[in-house]
Amino acid sequence: MAVNFRGIIPALITPMTADEEVDEAGLRTLVERLIGAGVHALFVLGTNGEFIALSEAEKLRIARIAVDQARSRVPVIAGTGAYATRDVIELNSKMRDTGVDAVSVITPYFNGASQPELFTHYERIVRATPLPVMLYTIPAKAGVTLTIDTVRRLAEIPNIRGIKDSGGDFDRLLQLINLRRDDFAVFTGTDSMILWSLIAGGDGAVAATTNAVPGVVMSIWNHFQAGEIEAARRAQESLRALRDAFALGTMPVVLKTAAAMLGMPAGPARSPAQPLDAATRERLAKALEIYPRVA
Repeated sequence: MAVNFRGIIPALITPMTADEEVDEAGLRTLVERLIGAGVHALFVLGTNGEFIALSEAEKLRIARIAVDQARSRVPVIAGTGAYATRDVIELNSKMRDTGVDAVSVITPYFNGASQPELFTHYERIVRATPLPVMLYTIPAKAGVTLTIDTVRRLAEIPNIRGIKDSGGDFDRLLQLINLRRDDFAVFTGTDSMILWSLIAGGDGAVAATTNAVPGVVMSIWNHFQAGEIEAARRAQESLRALRDAFALGTMPVVLKTAAAMLGMPAGPARSPAQPLDAATRERLAKALEIYPRVA
């Protein structure tokens, strides 16, 4: 299906069983509940989806499950990023066979690629796939980002349809929004900036907190679209408790624990990430008291 790069797109966690295997039933339930909440697309295999801890076979299986459960009601975007350009190209080819509607490609991580190298990386990837591509920057985790000038050049390539920027720098986000067009969308990946991005003219958010509090995140979007800015601001502010709690543990342990506490399927994060201890779980539970259970 055609991808409308706009709106609230949850960056799905990957539900797992107690022995850290992919929980297919949990993933199907998560997809169903998020679609029921009104999200505009699904983004699997992102940072909070633990893509770095999953095998290629698991990634393809997760994509197939999400596509099958979504049943064309919303588009499915799959994260396919890796350090090596050839690995991304190969995975994109396999992802096309799963039926995903688009791919998201994180910047190559760890090795500090230069801007010319990053441009060539994306250019080669995009030329090798018919799938729409979303750029993805998260400098705190990848150790590198795309400069505004590099994004400007990449945005001219027709199949690059947008960017998810998770740097948390609002001035940079404003500069990216200045690059947006009907065929190049700008999303914030920092959930504390959803409303402010929309006010500034952004296209939406790829929002991990949607896994735990889909109603809250969707209310930011819905109130904004209705012109109810004060109500949208209150909804945005209510996300602070969950966002602040992320500091209590390793990504995505806190998010998965919060999702489970609020009635969403989650399970543990894959090792080496470890569960929260009892005292930290109690602190998290206290912080979540302001939110309704999903189920």
